[in-house]
Amino acid sequence: MAEVTLPSPTLREETPPAGTIERPDFEIVPRVGLVLAGGAAVLLIVAIAVNKLWPLEFLHVASGAAWTIIDLFLGLVLGPIMGSMSPPARVEFTTKLMPKMVVLMPIVVTLTLAAGWQLGIKLGTVLTSYPNHGWVLASFIVVGVMAVLALGLLEPANIAVLIELKKPRPRPEVIERLMKRFIYCAGVLGAMQVATLVIMTKLASG
Repeated sequence: MAEVTLPSPTLREETPPAGTIERPDFEIVPRVGLVLAGGAAVLLIVAIAVNKLWPLEFLHVASGAAWTIIDLFLGLVLGPIMGSMSPPARVEFTTKLMPKMVVLMPIVVTLTLAAGWQLGIKLGTVLTSYPNHGWVLASFIVVGVMAVLALGLLEPANIAVLIELKKPRPRPEVIERLMKRFIYCAGVLGAMQVATLVIMTKLASG
């Protein structure tokens, strides 16, 4: 009796439809990050409530330094690197970096501004009688513009990219447009942080 062998089924590679991009799974808002941000917010509330010099200075300097480092590194180093990446590499990098930025930037900006304002009231640097009031006013303007850009332009672009990547069929043209906005905004913030460093060193030196 002849032995009949059935052809083994071949596994067919499924390719994504044209006009879509592959992306790894990720969380838009990392839950661990929310816990850490909540802890930082509690520290801020306690520092403002006790109104002591050291906690306010610590939060303002630490969060301000973190904000400066993130903007400079993102705008002047990571931005150009991301712009030269291939689309798949950029998508993978984005899904690892941007969820962290969604949580990190709002709390860093909030800590810097709230602790800084409270510190200014305590030290009297926000008063018009302060000798370097003009430089303090310049710092308010620069930091205010940076906060608006970070929370009003960079953060929404960041979230929009992640939401688009979460869709079953993300549109590459939308991702590309939002990523350009993100990279350009990060570059502007990096440049403005240099101006902040100039103002702060001037204030520190008197």
